[in-house]
Amino acid sequence: MQIQENVSLRPYNTFGFDVKARYFVSITSTSELQQLLLDPTWATTPKWILGGGSNVLLTRPVDALVIQIGIKGIELVRQDDHHLWLRAGAGENWHQFVLYCVENGYAGVENLSLIPGTVGAAPMQNIGAYGVEIKDVFEELEAVHVATAELRTFDAPACAFGYRESVFKRGLKDKYIITSVTFRLSKQPTYHLSYGDIQKTLEELHGGVPSLRAVSEAVIHIRQSKLPDPAEIGNAGSFFKNPEIPKAQYDALKVQHSTLPGYPLGEDVVKVPAGWLIEQAGWKGHRAGAVGVHARQALVLVHYGGGSGEQIKELAQQVQASVEEKFGIRLTPEVNFM
Repeated sequence: MQIQENVSLRPYNTFGFDVKARYFVSITSTSELQQLLLDPTWATTPKWILGGGSNVLLTRPVDALVIQIGIKGIELVRQDDHHLWLRAGAGENWHQFVLYCVENGYAGVENLSLIPGTVGAAPMQNIGAYGVEIKDVFEELEAVHVATAELRTFDAPACAFGYRESVFKRGLKDKYIITSVTFRLSKQPTYHLSYGDIQKTLEELHGGVPSLRAVSEAVIHIRQSKLPDPAEIGNAGSFFKNPEIPKAQYDALKVQHSTLPGYPLGEDVVKVPAGWLIEQAGWKGHRAGAVGVHARQALVLVHYGGGSGEQIKELAQQVQASVEEKFGIRLTPEVNFM
């Protein structure tokens, strides 16, 4: 465990901003993390947890001890006739974990292929795509209390999952560090093909015949066609959440904007695609120097190089104001600001 000073976080955030951390350490085990948290040398130093850096906007130097979670490992905890439980280290790459499950015939996460980030960040954000969310396959997680270094197990109710939300983004924000996650996966797959273009893409790539690999490849194909690769252009994927609005508000907007899409969430709430709202407000493909709105997916803000997190933040605020003025809907960032 080597603690470094004045480390650039450019390799550790997918926007690619060259922001310095006052102190930086990479942790590879739970015991190592507990040892660090109990070390009196760092007791009064602010701490900031970093996973894959794929859902964070760095707007300023990080005057703290940045703890990069690199805890790896995947193990079979138990199984029965229908399910199996896999525990994965929080530092495992999420997409590689999905591919591991697909290759071994473990069903449940194939629709979540190619989502950037780490296993540990997945429940924190309750990541989701194409009709599936982490909460659907979640069993439990282990996390270390920052103040006491005690290890605690959280089941699904304790995590209080919501839409791209969990207790770790609200009441317990910055109080716990996730070290491992256990997933309940199925031996017999139930395919989720009705969301987006999965069925259509499955027809094109595999003649419409579903399998774990086929569904995963269809999702990867769709995501690659719509979303920019962070290795080529800096971004954090979807920047804003899809807003959920009262049905009465949706119905009123539908009268004014007849092509407004909406997905009912019960009788009184409708989810509206944030990307559609941003595009209709005229932002798709907009560029302001080193930053901009992606030309193929308006939900993605991009960094072309040489810019700053503050510029992305300013652009995001402009987009929010514009959408709110046009539609009366306030967009909420999905990305975490630092």
